Amino acid sequence: MHKTVSVLLVVTLALSACGGWRDSGANPSNWFGGRSSNAPPPSPDDPDALLPNQDDQGGLFSRPVPEDTSIPIAVIDELKIDRTPSGAIIYATGTATRQGAYNARLVRVRNDENTKNGVLEYTFRVNYPVYATAQGTPRSRMVSDAVNVSRQELESVRLVRVSGAQNTLESRRR
Repeated sequence: MHKTVSVLLVVTLALSACGGWRDSGANPSNWFGGRSSNAPPPSPDDPDALLPNQDDQGGLFSRPVPEDTSIPIAVIDELKIDRTPSGAIIYATGTATRQGAYNARLVRVRNDENTKNGVLEYTFRVNYPVYATAQGTPRSRMVSDAVNVSRQELESVRLVRVSGAQNTLESRRR
């Protein structure tokens, strides 16, 4: 027993003296995804300062990014933009083709033409259940989502556009 503990102590001390142990694959600390210590600390003015960094380093238990199976909502019914002290809230309401739509979200469309023309464009996307659902009344199929936009993003924006499968609503800056 004393011999085993002594050998274990000597091996532990020998391995801790190795400089390459820290980055080694034999180090249990590296088995579940590495840490990046050379990233600068977030500034207090960063709006995403409290969000964790989404590094592409996958750990042992990481899952692949799921495929996006959402589709544009059938009809955009309402587009409303409310000012806030930090920018604006873009609020959209739409009618789905059938009941059970979930995971509603406004997905930003980024391209050079929109940036050059001062257009902030979103596509209203939803997911539907894989099983058949009833169509129901239009009121039972209504879905809404909102997005917060900072004042810095709004400085160069002249037009806000939200698109669905059958129509598009726009709001121009006054």
